[in-house]
Amino acid sequence: MNSMKILVIDVGGTHIKVHCPGHKKPIKIPSGPRLTARKMVADVKKLAVGWKYSAVSIGYPGPVVHGRPVSEPYHLGGGWVGFDFARAFGHHVMVINDAAMQALGSYQGGRMLFLGLGTGLGSALIVDGVVEPMELAHLPYRKMTFEDYVGLAGLKRVGKKKWRRYVADVVKRLKLAVQADDVVLGGGNVGLLKTLPAKARLGDNSKAFVGGIRMWKH
Repeated sequence: MNSMKILVIDVGGTHIKVHCPGHKKPIKIPSGPRLTARKMVADVKKLAVGWKYSAVSIGYPGPVVHGRPVSEPYHLGGGWVGFDFARAFGHHVMVINDAAMQALGSYQGGRMLFLGLGTGLGSALIVDGVVEPMELAHLPYRKMTFEDYVGLAGLKRVGKKKWRRYVADVVKRLKLAVQADDVVLGGGNVGLLKTLPAKARLGDNSKAFVGGIRMWKH
């Protein structure tokens, strides 16, 4: 597996980011509420003409069970559940929750909680090298859910100052709930934090591509 060249696709609410070995930087493709699974594959294949790869990793913004999306994404178009990605790409494909993929790339050992502050709230737990994707975003918090306060909608609704306070509180609560000894914060909005919550470290979106490659080594 070490000699495999992996095409890594990180599907987000505003962009798809695509990375292939031999290319220094990932390439972004706009996504959004009209992006279906079929269109994503067509867009990526068009972009990757001439690229040499033998397998594909997909970070999916929703729950994934046994390598398959089990519900349609909140912020994208439909057609993801039951879609045959391997047939569409003509290669071996592994699908994992997008937060879990970035978490795997950020992992340094022990019991690590990853929280992705992006369009929504991504979450994953890794315990002794075993990835446990989680769906904490839609659990009740205050008057709504965790995602309603620390996702993009919450940021727009309450402003940066209050949003930062909510992030600190949510990190503290979830760290205690899962008994994590390491917390990594990633996602597109993490740069808006002035200070990191206690015992948390900064993730990096590029770690998703590291995770996408590590998936094939597990």
